[in-house]
Amino acid sequence: MRKIKAKPITVENFKAFGSFTDFMNPEGYSLGDFFQDRLLMHSSGQMQLAFSPLLVRKPEKMVVDTAEYHNLTQEGVLCLDDDVVVHVAPAGKDPVPELTEAFLVPKGTMVLLNTGVWHLSAIPVNKELAHVMIALPERTYYNDCIVVNYPEEQWVEIEL
Repeated sequence: MRKIKAKPITVENFKAFGSFTDFMNPEGYSLGDFFQDRLLMHSSGQMQLAFSPLLVRKPEKMVVDTAEYHNLTQEGVLCLDDDVVVHVAPAGKDPVPELTEAFLVPKGTMVLLNTGVWHLSAIPVNKELAHVMIALPERTYYNDCIVVNYPEEQWVEIEL
């Protein structure tokens, strides 16, 4: 099993996969205490945007054995109460587990994944249970979610 190291997320090292903003420590132009339009999320326009809670349990080991992507929308991921690891691979029709990268995302930082980027759930770093908000057009999990289970020889273990 290939091992990779989770690296701190930066604008430069994450730009191929999406964007992010720290909601706990916003910076830059604002209207007083309102830091407007920090993330702009593209969606198919056919469905309203939905915000869904996701409970994520910390695994014994961080192993990527499955990934998914969406053809028509980006996906927003915001962990409310723990730092998390987000794993991604470049967008495309065919899975590329050998190109998987992992990013350490501080709690309160929302990640916006580009359309087509391979990913799966965020992984808690410190807590046994993390509370994550997922932003997707409604029913994306039914209408636009391609999931692939990797053969064991392509699994990737993430280390901190």
